[in-house]
Amino acid sequence: MAPVLGFFLLLGLCGDTVSEGSPPSTNSFDRLEFEFPPTNYETEDSYEAGPTGILFQMVHIFLHTVQPHAFPEDIIRKILQKKFDFSKDYDKIIYYEIGIITCAALGLLFIILMPLVGFFFSVCRCCNKCGGEMHQRQKKNGTYLRKYFAVSLLVICIFISIGITYGFVASHHMRTHLRKTQKLAESNFNDLRMLLNTTPGQIDYVLDQYTITKAKAFSDLDNVKLLLGGSIYEKLRPRVVPALDNVKAMAEAIRETEEALVMVNSVLMDMKQSSAQLSANLSDVQKDLALSLKDPACQVPSAATTCDHINSSLSYLDVSVDFSQLPPLDKQIANMSDVLQTNLSGLIQEGYRSFNDIPETVESKTMNVISDIKRTLNSIGSEITNISKKIPVQDKLSNFIHYINNTEDYIHRYLPTLEEYDSYRWLGCLVVCCLLTLIVIFFCLGLLCGTLGYDRKATPTRRGCVSNTGGIFLMVGVGFSFLFCWLLMTIVVLTFVIGGNVEKLVCESYQNKKLFQVLDTPYLLNENWKYYLSGMMFDKPDVNLTFEQVYSDCTENKGIYATLRLENIYNISKHLNFQERMGSINSSFENTVIRIENVVLLDEAGRKNLMDFSSSGVDRIDYNTFMNATSKHPTKVNLLSFAADLDIKANHLPQGDLKQSLKRNAQTLRTIHRIRIIPLEKSMSTVYQTMRGLQYKNSGLGVKVANVIFFLNTAQDFLKNHISMITAEESKKFAAMILGYFEHYLQWVRIAITEQVAACKPVATALDSAIDIFLCGYVVDPMNLFWFGLGKATVFLLPAIIFAVKLAKYYRRMDSEDVYDDEVAVTHHTNWVA
Repeated sequence: MAPVLGFFLLLGLCGDTVSEGSPPSTNSFDRLEFEFPPTNYETEDSYEAGPTGILFQMVHIFLHTVQPHAFPEDIIRKILQKKFDFSKDYDKIIYYEIGIITCAALGLLFIILMPLVGFFFSVCRCCNKCGGEMHQRQKKNGTYLRKYFAVSLLVICIFISIGITYGFVASHHMRTHLRKTQKLAESNFNDLRMLLNTTPGQIDYVLDQYTITKAKAFSDLDNVKLLLGGSIYEKLRPRVVPALDNVKAMAEAIRETEEALVMVNSVLMDMKQSSAQLSANLSDVQKDLALSLKDPACQVPSAATTCDHINSSLSYLDVSVDFSQLPPLDKQIANMSDVLQTNLSGLIQEGYRSFNDIPETVESKTMNVISDIKRTLNSIGSEITNISKKIPVQDKLSNFIHYINNTEDYIHRYLPTLEEYDSYRWLGCLVVCCLLTLIVIFFCLGLLCGTLGYDRKATPTRRGCVSNTGGIFLMVGVGFSFLFCWLLMTIVVLTFVIGGNVEKLVCESYQNKKLFQVLDTPYLLNENWKYYLSGMMFDKPDVNLTFEQVYSDCTENKGIYATLRLENIYNISKHLNFQERMGSINSSFENTVIRIENVVLLDEAGRKNLMDFSSSGVDRIDYNTFMNATSKHPTKVNLLSFAADLDIKANHLPQGDLKQSLKRNAQTLRTIHRIRIIPLEKSMSTVYQTMRGLQYKNSGLGVKVANVIFFLNTAQDFLKNHISMITAEESKKFAAMILGYFEHYLQWVRIAITEQVAACKPVATALDSAIDIFLCGYVVDPMNLFWFGLGKATVFLLPAIIFAVKLAKYYRRMDSEDVYDDEVAVTHHTNWVA
């Protein structure tokens, strides 16, 4: 029956219990843990530009300063909807592009004016105007002006060189990183194919976990005796086993009491015989000593005192206890023999066995239920397998394989062309940067030759060749500047307008997800679809599926099911909902009554046996009399001390029969002590200890037996009144546990299918690689750095031209000068100005 499935899946989670003659106790359930296998992808999650990234950030700051306006969402929406009217909405574009337009206008003005200025400047110079006249006028601040012009030109050349360096770095960065495009594309395609190829295996893995779960459940079902029966047993044990243990202890006490009484009775008989023999032996020694003391030697004054002392102590040579006066134990022994006619230990073992058979009873009562549960488990497994085949994850992923193949073919076909064009671009950038470098070199050579060749004593018409060459280099640099600066600025303006707009409209909006928000505008890409993505994929345009949500979920590596809202096609939670069946499992199990009857802890014969023991009279024995009699010394005097005293007194007597008689009797006393006293003392000690133990055990015997029977009756009543309730409670607990165990797997299936199967991280990574890394990182960022550096260098050519023209007058050899007198010239040679 399916109902009982819930109960028994968790049965096996219990451990084993062990007690005397009892089944193993149950332990807590071991909860199965499922761990979804991870998938390792090749493509790195992030792109780092390295040290060049600082320069890129500088360009970003410049663009933000030039173009601080937010992303033009309204304009983009109108363009995508083909509702943008340039004649009416041009002001919005101008407002957004005002910074770029202003910079481009300045660049165009530079492009137009610089050739004109250069043309008129050349014509003017040819007419000996604009500094073209080779005549040096004398001024007082000429030295200061020369140094000022030289330092300013040097600083400007440094700034131009920095801009050129930016251009070289940008060109090299683009070239080296575009070469990585092939590897980046292959890495992304490998990840996408891995996503497609591993998805079936992931689904199979989820299904295999049910097989493991079912195998665990079957193993637990086969151990129902230990699991359910053991739990019921453990619940009853604290109330039942102590009562049985008390009866068992009482049975042991009965046996031990009977054995002790028989042993004491036997020892007493031996003690009586030993005491009689001891008394006879001592009497013989006493008579012999008395006869010896009648020897004439005792009449001698020196020995008379000794003989008198010995004679007066002869009365101590006698036993101190008459064991024949102790009461007999035959009646009590006979009563105990009658009590032992009933095998109380056997009856107790029957009680243990009856109680310990509870797990076997549970097993036998649940055999049919277990079979039904196993069938239900198999049927649920089949349903889960069918559910997995209906999940549209694989179908949706298979639709992408066509796009992946086409995109990969396209990249492989056109990537060599891209690399070829990049070579031309790199060569062009190199030429442009080298052209600027050449201009800077002319300026630097002019400064170097002019500074080193300048002679303070020489008049303008007498300047040296080196100084004159420096002036010529400066003018050559000016000529090249006029000749090429407009071309350089044209390149700057074009790349600035393109790169700046791509950075602001694509790269920046992609990073802050404004681009996704625009694409997610309802009815934007299709006027009939509220959400374009869900309409395209499911033909359900009302499903809230957005580009931003899909990208964010894929970035967090969520599963395709949750990311694409596939529950709108196939709701796995609904199909994995077995609440109705589980409720049926629970109710059916509650209706399955496990009856545990005929648990008899001790029958009437056993109870009567306990009462017979209580009335056997062992508690009324005069134990004190026995202990008083056996606690004394067997003789009135210590025979060894008496013998030693005889030896001492004999040594004071002269040689003769008296001395020999005393010596012989002393030895006889020692022999009596060894043969009679020592064994008798051991027997007395045994009796004493035994009787003291019996007195302790049997003190208040009636109350003890009454208590044992009371607790036994209490345990029996507890079993009678509560065993059904406990069985039902434990059954409900196991039913709840099995349902929770099963739900744990189903919950994991929901999580695995919705969040882990076909995790779409490679999709987000591929999009990042195409836009954020390739377009923005490999192309736009170095392009923007290139125009930034080139524009900086080109703009600084304008002040460089001015300072170079001014400075050239101080280095070139003049045709005429203001002062012609040599002495005056010597006096004022430091004051020449252009």
